[in-house]
Amino acid sequence: MSSPAQIEYPEKIDGAVLKIAGVVVLGAIMSILDITVVNVALPDLQVTFTGKDNPLPYSTVAWTVTAYTLALATVIPLTGWAADRFGTKRLYMAALTLFTLGSALCAAATSINMLILFRVIQGLGGGLLMPLGMVIMTKAAGPARMGRLMAILGVPMLLGPILGPILGGYLIDAVSWEWIFLINLPLGIAALGYAWWALASDSPEPSESFDFVGMALMSPGLAAFLYGISSIPEEGTIVSGKVLGFTGIGLALIIAFVFYSFTPEHPLLDLRLFKNKNLTVSTITMFIFAGAFFGGLLLVPTYLQQVRGEGALDAGLLVAPQGIGAMLTMPIAGVLADKIPVGRIVPVGLVLITGGMFALTQVDGNTSYWGYLIPVLFVMGLGMGATMMPLMTSALKTLTAHQVARGSTLLNISQQVASSIGVAIISVVLTNGLKNDPLVSQAGGFAEASKGVDPSQTGGLLERFPLVGEILGRFADPAAGAAALQDAVRNASGEVFGNTFLVAAIMVAFTLVSAAFLPRRHEKSHLLDDADAADVAPPVILH
Repeated sequence: MSSPAQIEYPEKIDGAVLKIAGVVVLGAIMSILDITVVNVALPDLQVTFTGKDNPLPYSTVAWTVTAYTLALATVIPLTGWAADRFGTKRLYMAALTLFTLGSALCAAATSINMLILFRVIQGLGGGLLMPLGMVIMTKAAGPARMGRLMAILGVPMLLGPILGPILGGYLIDAVSWEWIFLINLPLGIAALGYAWWALASDSPEPSESFDFVGMALMSPGLAAFLYGISSIPEEGTIVSGKVLGFTGIGLALIIAFVFYSFTPEHPLLDLRLFKNKNLTVSTITMFIFAGAFFGGLLLVPTYLQQVRGEGALDAGLLVAPQGIGAMLTMPIAGVLADKIPVGRIVPVGLVLITGGMFALTQVDGNTSYWGYLIPVLFVMGLGMGATMMPLMTSALKTLTAHQVARGSTLLNISQQVASSIGVAIISVVLTNGLKNDPLVSQAGGFAEASKGVDPSQTGGLLERFPLVGEILGRFADPAAGAAALQDAVRNASGEVFGNTFLVAAIMVAFTLVSAAFLPRRHEKSHLLDDADAADVAPPVILH
């Protein structure tokens, strides 16, 4: 048997490894798109099951998003153990099956409670796809090609939040809400057949017992913590009983797990891996970046819809330049990550993103799309493509083959928690900013109070909303007054969005601090140190 040191991987990206990359990318696209594509459908879901005359509360239908995210986060900690126990090919195909089955059930739901339950099933499958995909790609690439292969995996990670609203808006406009789930059926069946054909069979030799205590602490703790964090926008504050209760319970369980995890030989999450400096610095940088990036990413389509009045599909298309920028730099960053230290790549990407985010602080109610917004989003996309996957490459490159599954699990949990925190922070800042703006607040109150009231009888209401009355009073023509009020509210709302972009920009800027500690010299890969030839041999195509 050849020793690990004698194993050689091809220098170039060959056809065999590209076929494996296709399997992983297809699964990642399905999983990540479903996080964002449902957001567009929430207004439709409010009336789908109960009719237009009795719409469901937004907080109720929002559970279709929250349930998926919680299931996703709950199952991620199991990935490392399950990959060792069952093998990556069998586990990946099982995850695809569960996700596809969950999608079919979601499309067949006849009530909101059924849909929420089926989203949990879908999330349990989706949660395994991304960390497992990272393990499969790492083993297929070998040390010298990891940056380029991870760049391929980064395509759905960066483009999912951008393409989700476009796809969701199109399917809802062209057909119906069921199709945001039904589209996963042919994709899932194709991915299953593709995985069976392209992935090499592995022969797992389970030697680790399952950490039941760790599971009882970490998964419920993570779910409770994320539920509490995701409740912040709805509650409008972090000091509500619901937020403090769930985040407190979640943090207590997670802290208990941290202390416990150093006791068993094989814990559910191996925190001992943080002894690896590359993994630690990359994870911290990824955590700060994911919070800022996904939080800020929420703002652009929201601005386009709420301030500029664009539909979901048009808003998604206007955000597309961000994805185009990422697609241009991602393969370049992947090649560079295989040749030079990521400490010389990632800061460049972060500077571009930070500069773009600060540029967005200048948006208002009439910002030019082609003259300002689209170029800024394109520059930010260039930065995105040079940031996320080099970070993951740096984190996993110096781990041994046996540690990769555990390391990718830690990275995915960090990213999931950070994105939830970032979205919650930005949502609260934006919501409170709109609520505290005098004109925006009064205009919303006037619109609600004047529903069903004859326009000629609204004079008394204007005393309660003096800023609205001041603007309307300047015009003898009610239509001209209404247009002027709409324009003033749009500008005031745009200013609030600009202030919120400032918060996101500062969050991104903090990432530069931890990124300064990323390796700036060549680091020796340890991927083959503890692997036998059967585990890490270059991939073969099975028929």
